[in-house]
Amino acid sequence: MKGSIAGLFASPNGGVPKPQVQRLQITVDGCIGDFQRDKKHHGGTQRAVCLFSEEVIATLQGEGHPVFPGSVGENILLRQVDWNLIKVGSQFHFEQLVLEVTSDAPPCKTIRDSFTDGQFKKISAKINPNLTRWYAKVITEGQVTVGENVNFN
Repeated sequence: MKGSIAGLFASPNGGVPKPQVQRLQITVDGCIGDFQRDKKHHGGTQRAVCLFSEEVIATLQGEGHPVFPGSVGENILLRQVDWNLIKVGSQFHFEQLVLEVTSDAPPCKTIRDSFTDGQFKKISAKINPNLTRWYAKVITEGQVTVGENVNFN
């Protein structure tokens, strides 16, 4: 199945929202230029990249949440990817980069401002598995750019 990159985000100082960038260089250790303050819960080789869906953001906005691209800490925002099909082991093949989903990305209170009444658990895999963010490890390092196509399975 095919989709594309709707946005790329990296925060050199950590925190959210993450500013948009046009390209990201990604290694097994994560996104170059993206800093995580809480290394216990974010980053590392098994959580090198955080993935999210443009369609999920639209769904959340339709429910009245003030979420927007980059506001929940994602690195890669994907478009036209059936989020219902994503699970641990799913792979994303970009032009250079290959990622494999390792786990959901549990939401924390730092993203509460993206949700009405601080309902950040709305994107918890335990509550709404089809609205969650996903962590991925890097199979093949490379650069990605906004608009680039992705194949996923």
